[in-house]
Amino acid sequence: MKLKDKIIIVTASTRGIGLAITEAFAREGAKVYMAARSTEKAQIIADRLNSEGCNVRCIYNDASIPDSYYGMADSVAKAEGRIDVLVNNFGISDPQRDLDIMNTEADVFLETVTVNLRSVFMATKHVLGYMMEHGGSIINISSVGGAVPDISQIAYGTSKAAINHLTRMIAVQEAANGIRCNAILPGMTATDAVQTKLSEDFKSLFTKHIPLGRMGLPAEIAAAAVYFASDDSAYTTGQLLTVSGGFGMATPIYGDLAGKIGKR
Repeated sequence: MKLKDKIIIVTASTRGIGLAITEAFAREGAKVYMAARSTEKAQIIADRLNSEGCNVRCIYNDASIPDSYYGMADSVAKAEGRIDVLVNNFGISDPQRDLDIMNTEADVFLETVTVNLRSVFMATKHVLGYMMEHGGSIINISSVGGAVPDISQIAYGTSKAAINHLTRMIAVQEAANGIRCNAILPGMTATDAVQTKLSEDFKSLFTKHIPLGRMGLPAEIAAAAVYFASDDSAYTTGQLLTVSGGFGMATPIYGDLAGKIGKR
């Protein structure tokens, strides 16, 4: 029960990594507010978790409506008197239109960067006011794509690189108030979207370059979030934790050489 009695908001929490984080936090004793555009979908999940003895609530948040960030923060703070942890999990990506610089339209680039940055900036800005008196933890879900340049998704990668720097800026600026800010950089993670939308050939090609030899699990990303939300990380701030099975760490030709040199 590492998060017993902590008040936590998780954005984009009804599927994938956000759902896994919600489940992990709830089972560690937190009171979790699922911030989602579809509160009906969130309520179904909350009912399931509450039937298991968890404490989960739903709160409306539409990332396309800046004012909804005010409502999200204010409603939770009014109900609970404080906010201990915020997980900024929301983000958009359009791999079909987000390509290289020559083949990506300006509106696609600007929309992706704006929406992804705005979601972190706005949510954090409005939650910080409720953390000033007692401190807290901001956790940004970024991507290894923000640290390792790629041949495609120039907008998504740029937005995540900016979020990485924003994470450190917040960490430095809010440290005096006892507020920590860290980011998790997942690699390819076996969410439902990844499993269904990516071809088996692509997944096989990608995992060839992961030293641990497989995609990550949403629960493994959630485990890192539990660390940053808990007092175990009380002296950790401004960190970018890559959870990618080692992807991006080895030589670029790792996948072609693995298993061929010094066979055992």
